[in-house]
Amino acid sequence: MKVSKAVITAAAPGQRTLPLQTLIDQDGEEKSVLRIILEEVLCAHVEEVCIVVCPGDEVSYEKVAGDHAGRIRFVHQPEPLGYGHAVYCAREFVGNDPFLHLVGDHLYVSSTGKGCARQLVEAAEAQDCAVSAVEITRESRLPHYGTVGGQRVAGSAKLYRVEAVIEKPTPTEAEQRLIVPGLRAGYYLCFFGMHVLTPTVMDLLHKLFNGDAGAKISLSAALAQLAQKEQYLALEEAGRRYNVGVKYGLLMAQFALALNGEDREDVLSRLLEVMAWREQANAV
Repeated sequence: MKVSKAVITAAAPGQRTLPLQTLIDQDGEEKSVLRIILEEVLCAHVEEVCIVVCPGDEVSYEKVAGDHAGRIRFVHQPEPLGYGHAVYCAREFVGNDPFLHLVGDHLYVSSTGKGCARQLVEAAEAQDCAVSAVEITRESRLPHYGTVGGQRVAGSAKLYRVEAVIEKPTPTEAEQRLIVPGLRAGYYLCFFGMHVLTPTVMDLLHKLFNGDAGAKISLSAALAQLAQKEQYLALEEAGRRYNVGVKYGLLMAQFALALNGEDREDVLSRLLEVMAWREQANAV
C-alpha cells in the first residue's frame, strides 16, 4: 500500500477560522496553523492534498498556506452535516486509493526526529491496512475523543488490533468495552486526530448516510464497522496532539512548539522571568 493522498477537514462551524491562526513553529518561523499542518503532511511524502472547507473559505486558506497553496485542492461541505460527512465529501478526490486524514484544528509535536504523520504512514504502508493514530489518555478526557478497544499486536509495543470504536464514550462504556490489556487503570486509547484509511471507509460512510438521510454521522461509526470488515490497527504515536480549538488550546500548542523547537532556551528563560516576577509581586 502506498499513501500519496491526504484529506484535511476544516469545514465545521467552530473550526473554520482555527487553521488561519498564527503561531511560531519549531523552526522559529511565524506560520499559520494550516501551513504547519500542511508541512506535517508533506513530510510524510504525501503528493496530493485535499482540504474540505465551507464554501467561500478557499481564498482565506490559500493566503495562509504559504508556498504550499499550489498543492491544495479544495472540496466543499455545503451543509454542516458532521465529521463523517466532511470526510465523505472528499470521496471523488480519494477514489480507490488509501489516504492520510488529519483534522484542521489539531497540531502535532513528535518526540522523535520523525513527524507524527510520517510515523503513521510508514506503519500503514508496512502493515498494508488502515491505521489510526492514538494517544494514551486519562479517563477524564473521554468526552473529547473517539476511543478504541482491542489487543496489542504480538511482537509490537505500539500497535494494537482494533476491535471496538466508540465516539466520546462514557466512563462506564469505556470500562465495559474499551479496556486494552496492558494499559493502566483509568487510561484508554483515544484518537490522535490522524488516520490512514482505506477506500472501504468511504463505502461505509455512503451506506450510513443512505440509511439515515440527513443525520450527522460520525467518522467513528464507520471505523467501528471497518474493524469488523478488514484488518484495522491503532498506532500509539511517539508524540502529542494539541487541539487548538479548546480553551487555552492555542497557548498550549504554542508552548509545545516552542519548548520542542530551536528557541527552547530563550523561551524557558522568559518563562522563568515571568514566574520570578509573579513570585515577587505576590510577596509584596
